[in-house]
Amino acid sequence: MLTEGAEQDLASLYDYIAAFHSVANANRVLDKLTKLVESLAKFPARGTYPKELISLGIKEYRQDHFKPYRVIYRVVGTQVIIYLLADGRRDMHSVLARRLLGA
Repeated sequence: MLTEGAEQDLASLYDYIAAFHSVANANRVLDKLTKLVESLAKFPARGTYPKELISLGIKEYRQDHFKPYRVIYRVVGTQVIIYLLADGRRDMHSVLARRLLGA
């Protein structure tokens, strides 16, 4: 399940790639990220803990990659909740603080 913020992230990534690279490349990235998100339902524990959150002692979120893009999610019971899809080259401390910690 994608949160509203994650849905906006996906749309923004698509728009950016389409505008500055190509629509074909945007479609490829969207397809890869969609497949990654769908695969998390089968193997949610495969992701690692984001180092930015581990340093704060937070281990409730996990991440998976389609480089350079990072998918940040949480497993709640049998449900996988996607909170963030972002270009990992961004200042992830700030992005994670705003989105997950409300800072």
